[in-house]
Amino acid sequence: MVGLDVSYEKATNRVCAAAVVIELESLAVTDVATVVGEVTFPYVPGLLAFREAPILLEALQGLADEPEVLVCDGYGIAHPRRFGLACHVGVLTGLPTFGVAKTSFTADFAYPDLRRGAGSPLEEGGETLGRALRTRDGVKPVFVSVGHRIGLDQACDLTLSLCRRYRIPEATRQADIVSRRGLRGSSRSGD
Repeated sequence: MVGLDVSYEKATNRVCAAAVVIELESLAVTDVATVVGEVTFPYVPGLLAFREAPILLEALQGLADEPEVLVCDGYGIAHPRRFGLACHVGVLTGLPTFGVAKTSFTADFAYPDLRRGAGSPLEEGGETLGRALRTRDGVKPVFVSVGHRIGLDQACDLTLSLCRRYRIPEATRQADIVSRRGLRGSSRSGD
C-alpha cells in the first residue's frame, strides 16, 4: 500500500511530493520516495490533480518496487467533474487507486453512526460517489471515493485497515509527515 501527499511552501510554488510504502499488517513504513520541485499549474478549485499529479508520479518512480494499491489524500469520483486526483493518478499509473479526504467537497451525506466502521453514502443527483466513513469511535468521518480499478467496499476496507490509531489512513498520514519534512529540509539546504 502506498500513500501519496504533497506539501506546499507558503508564498512560493515550491512543493514536496511523497510516496510512502506501508506494510498493511504492521503499518510499518518500508520505503519512501520524495521529490521537491515547483508547481507550474495555478491553484484552481477542483483542478488539484493538474498541480499535484505530475510531481506525485515522479515520487512514485523513486520507489524500489511497483506499488499494488495507491491511496491519495484527496478525491476520486466524489468530485464535481467526477475525476479527482485519485482518478488521474490511477489512470496515469494503471494501478488501483482511491482517495480519502478529510472534508466533504461536493456530495451530500448523512453523518454515520458514531462507531468505527459506520458509513453513509456520498450522493449527488441520485448517484453514489463515495462513502463518509467513521474510522474511529466518535471522531469525524473521512470521505472515501474510488479512483481507478478498485471498488468502494474494498477502498473502505483498506481505509479501515490503515486507520488503527488515527482518523486518517497511516499511509497518507506518513506521506504528509515525510513531504513536510522534505520541504523543510530542502529549504535549509538551499536546494
